[in-house]
Amino acid sequence: MRKAEIKVNDKTAGWLTQDEYGYHFQYDNIFLESSDTEPVSVTLPLQEKPFDSKVLFPFFDGLIPEGWLLDIAEKNWKLNPRDRMGLLLVCCKDCIGAVSVHHIIGEDSL
Repeated sequence: MRKAEIKVNDKTAGWLTQDEYGYHFQYDNIFLESSDTEPVSVTLPLQEKPFDSKVLFPFFDGLIPEGWLLDIAEKNWKLNPRDRMGLLLVCCKDCIGAVSVHHIIGEDSL
């Protein structure tokens, strides 16, 4: 299993995991209880129940760079372009916008 902490404006918003069944996103309870909370994406509305998908959620997939920047990332880190979670974990810690993705080290077993 691979796991990432998803932050919005440096606040923990939730957790994205990948396992043998697919991808799962769940909002952090403290984030949900905050009065000024907005969803990570309109496609991932605020809720306690986790979101499940066989493929990487389109919002997170859209954070992954494209074109020449993706080519550089693939070559430098020797990543498979089909490994969307791997690309997300490597490339999206400091992406444009309010959302950032932080790899939880030690959670890998895939």
